[in-house]
Amino acid sequence: MRILVCIKQVPSASDVKVDPKTGVLQRSASDSKLNPYDEYALETAMRIKEQTAGSVTAITMGAPFSKDILKESFGFGVDQAILLTDIVFAGADVLATSFALSEAILAVGTFDLIICGRQTTDGDTAQVGPALAECLNIPHVSWVNNVLHIEDSEISVEQDMGSFIADATIKLPCLITVEKGIYRPRLPSYIRKRKFRDHPITKLSLSDLADKDPQRYGLTGSPTQVEKLFPPEISEVALQFVGNNERVASQIFDSLKNLKLLQENL
Repeated sequence: MRILVCIKQVPSASDVKVDPKTGVLQRSASDSKLNPYDEYALETAMRIKEQTAGSVTAITMGAPFSKDILKESFGFGVDQAILLTDIVFAGADVLATSFALSEAILAVGTFDLIICGRQTTDGDTAQVGPALAECLNIPHVSWVNNVLHIEDSEISVEQDMGSFIADATIKLPCLITVEKGIYRPRLPSYIRKRKFRDHPITKLSLSDLADKDPQRYGLTGSPTQVEKLFPPEISEVALQFVGNNERVASQIFDSLKNLKLLQENL
């Protein structure tokens, strides 16, 4: 079974810089990490790989330094890695990202199962997985919190629907997005990291894709435009209350009332 895992490099801190003109995050290798949700996608892929004697390929779209998380994925058990990188792809929203990934996937071959984490910590849309499936014209299931059964032609899963759990069986090839609680991610293997240190990573750019129209990619191909994006202001003002328990409680109450967070019962 051929399994593909979509992963992404995201900012490692909440204090990120934003381009004031485009509203796009300014990324760098020094303050980036593997998207935490993708660790659960990788673990799911590894378990299915062990069960079916399959192979796992990781793919990411980003700047050239995004290869760092692909190298990291080898430690989790990934066999091959694909880096989709081109300045044309910069600033992509959900639609442009999904379309670019779908073109890259079609360029490298076919897969039986595509696995995505629920969402990324920088975009938080949880839409790229389903949108990617639509671009590839394959069925998909989201919010998967357990894989019940998998065979050559189908996969059965549990979906966390919020107020209830649903069982779903879907024909392969298909795409699933997995929840954080599906499995406990394994630690990356240091031995595998050393073994795959110089393992080749397949690099793709716009010239490698079937659809080479630059208007369909990146900021130009994104119908979603950010009007304004800015980090929240951080206040360092601290209040100190001094006195016995009764006096401190009264001061806290008065402070919350003045901030209009509480009101006295009439």
